[in-house]
Order: sequence, then C-alpha cells, then structure tokens
Amino acid sequence: METRWQELKPDPDSVTPLYLQLARKLADAIQAGVWSAGEALPSERALSEALGVSRITSRKAIALLVEQGMIKRTQGAGSFITPRLEDPLSQLTGFSEMLRRRGFTPSSQWLSREIVPANRAEVIQLGLSPAAAVVRLRRLRLADDVVMAVEHSTFPAALIPEPTAIGDSLYAYLDKRGLSIVRALQHFRAVNATEEIAARMGIATGEALLLITRIGFTADQRAIELTDTYCRNDYYDFVAELRR
Repeated sequence: METRWQELKPDPDSVTPLYLQLARKLADAIQAGVWSAGEALPSERALSEALGVSRITSRKAIALLVEQGMIKRTQGAGSFITPRLEDPLSQLTGFSEMLRRRGFTPSSQWLSREIVPANRAEVIQLGLSPAAAVVRLRRLRLADDVVMAVEHSTFPAALIPEPTAIGDSLYAYLDKRGLSIVRALQHFRAVNATEEIAARMGIATGEALLLITRIGFTADQRAIELTDTYCRNDYYDFVAELRR
C-alpha cells in the first residue's frame, strides 16, 4: 500500500470514532489534490489491512464520503475519486479557464448552434426588439471527459453572425470580437433533471440539479448573454466568502 494511504491511519486512542477519523483524513487529502479525479480507491479489504482497521470502519468511512459526493461507487468497477469543481461566486470566470486552473482538461460537445427569432423572455432579458433574431447555443460541458453540465446560451444574432465559428471557449471567442463579458448576474435554483438532460448527463430522470441562470454584461453595460446551465450536484460546489 502506498505511503499516502498509510498517512490516513486513524488514532486508536482518540475519542473520535475510527471511521470519522478516516473519512476526515481522506476528505482532506482529496481536497488537497493528493489523488487525481477519477482515480480508483483500493478495495475495502486492502484498505483495512493497510491501515489496521476493520472492514466495517473502511466501509463506513467510504460510505460517508459517497454521501458527500467526494467518492463515487460504480457497480462491478469499484470506488473512484469524484471530480469536483469549486466555483467562487465573487469571480467571473469562464468554464474552460476555471477547469484549467484546477488541473482538469476542459472540453465541450456542441448539441446545436442556430439563429432563430427571439422569444419573449429573450427579448426582455437582452433588451431586444420584438422582431430581433438570436443565436442559441446548446452544448455539453466536460471535465476530463465527464459531463459536468448542460448549457443553453442565447446572444443577439447581430453580435455572433457565424455561430459555427465558436471554438471550445465561448468567452475567448467573445474576447477576440471585443465583446468581453465583464459583469454578470446569476440566479440559482434547484430543479429536477428532465428525461433529455438526464440522458445527456448519464443520470436518473428527476435527479436534483442546480440551475444557474446568468445574464452577462459588456463594459458598456449591455446585456448580451442569457445562459441557463444545468449542473450536476455531485460534481459542483459553489463557494461564497462572507465578511463583516
């Protein structure tokens, strides 16, 4: 067993239950990046023998971290470190940039890119004329080939005349066109996965998701972006720092 696992050995003289000690040490190590996202854990038996604890202790510690979304169990394959994204609410950062900073490899899969007449909500949110056209972008957002989110974005068609020219990073494309998003309003709410979104993410229909609705503004305070992002709740964390 590797040294990094030996360092998780709980203290038998502590009043804290052994499984809680093991769970806390393992959680701290995961958050510190000691293991890579998607890396397999040893079996309960191997972990128990290496740490000198019972299999019940190992099982309870792993189960606790499964509940917290830090470890994922796959039937017939074992337990794996779950990739998680921490997104500070005080910073406006593109998805691709955020992933690279955290050591993930970002990618996108386009579902559709089309120019269509604006609907009522788009007209209101983006301040468009009733007859305006918009670009609607639908894509999957992935980290290390795992689908983290399904994203639906809308922009005035006058700003993106050729939506097929957008690469993996939408914000990089906007920056090159002098349309940088410098401020955004984000609204958060819980929703249940529709059958379509569940199939895209590989989760059960009706599973809880976090829906983020973002309205993005340019430096001249124009609202040009309306994006709905459906995020998996087992992979995403949003962090807010509060000060007094």
